[in-house]
Amino acid sequence: MNTAFTTEAAAALAGPDWLVERRRSAAARFADAELPSAEEEVWRYSRIGDLDLSSFVPAPEHAPAADVESLLAVAADDALVVVTVDGRVADQRAGSGAATVATPDAEADSALGAVLEAGDDALVSLHDAFASPVEITVPEGADGGDVVVVHQFPTEGVASMPRLVISAGQGSTVSVVEVFTSPDGVRNLSIPVTELIVGRDATLRHASVQVLGDLTWQIARVASTVGQNGNLTSGSAAFGGDYARLRADTVLAGRGAHGDLFAGYFGTGSQLLDFRTFQDHVAPDTTSNLLFKGALGEKGASVYTGLIKIRPDARGSLAFQTNRNLKLSDDAWAESVPNLEIENNEVQCSHASTVGPVDPEQRFYLESRGVPTGRAERLIVKGVFDEVLDALPLGGFEPMAREYLDVDLEKSLP
Repeated sequence: MNTAFTTEAAAALAGPDWLVERRRSAAARFADAELPSAEEEVWRYSRIGDLDLSSFVPAPEHAPAADVESLLAVAADDALVVVTVDGRVADQRAGSGAATVATPDAEADSALGAVLEAGDDALVSLHDAFASPVEITVPEGADGGDVVVVHQFPTEGVASMPRLVISAGQGSTVSVVEVFTSPDGVRNLSIPVTELIVGRDATLRHASVQVLGDLTWQIARVASTVGQNGNLTSGSAAFGGDYARLRADTVLAGRGAHGDLFAGYFGTGSQLLDFRTFQDHVAPDTTSNLLFKGALGEKGASVYTGLIKIRPDARGSLAFQTNRNLKLSDDAWAESVPNLEIENNEVQCSHASTVGPVDPEQRFYLESRGVPTGRAERLIVKGVFDEVLDALPLGGFEPMAREYLDVDLEKSLP
């Protein structure tokens, strides 16, 4: 495979010695690896076979100017803000909370890679070779406040590798919103990775809003670990992209750890929105609850595959997994495959999935009260999304997510 993503290009990026060596090692692993294939179970039903890396180049070392004023206008005035453009830090603003930001310019201890193993797959190796990490840390017992991270991808033909690491120390709290945006008509690739580290008795609320342009490809990873009695809420509101994939791995590592996982997504045109989840119960008395809901109009498509794994020592675990999909067009398509793997009998687990049209009884109920058919269906779909959007910690970005939902509804149910 002849691409611009060489070991020499990765090693030439600026940074402290430890980061330069990490990039060089990752680039060497990538050079020896094969790209994923749809024949692999975790990539089944995907469009990974259409990815042509030779048509992209690495992002430049220095970020272009950011143009995100309209997005930042809805962020809380006292929020910590970081802006990346094509995966490079372009701007940042201190917040009133205790959360602090570190970039690779510092020779500090790094939590980079604490959750996601190096060499997890070829695309993670590619990401590690060209990423410029941003680490946000909340000290033990502190209130980190609100954090907003905006990732903008404005450049034609560029592959971007944003890396964000959030560490919530013991007994701390923090709320983080990531926004992924790119313009229509610009063909690019983003491979973002977010690591979430929830310490003992800590609470971390994390949400992403994905409103990418119509030609953007995104292959995203969120990897989380939750310590003893820690609480994680994490999820996504996804509306954009040509092919947009999110893999979310959540490890309940400490006794009493809890994770709530949410997603709301709407695919139109010829979009494919692809979600893969892994709820990994390692410790006893852990709980997880996953709820993913989507709607598909025109020729939009979605994939959901998820696995709940209960390890042998995870006695007393509770784990739930639900995926609901609404087809608003005969040409829309959804694949939903939940799975369980249980290695301890003293647990409670369930999974459920549905794919189907709007409930005709609900539609008739509204029609019988004078609501036109199109408006009745839009109200039903919006009601389906309410459960997810209300649960996601989107803060000031919730109205933006609902605006994109309205736009997709108008396309699908005029």
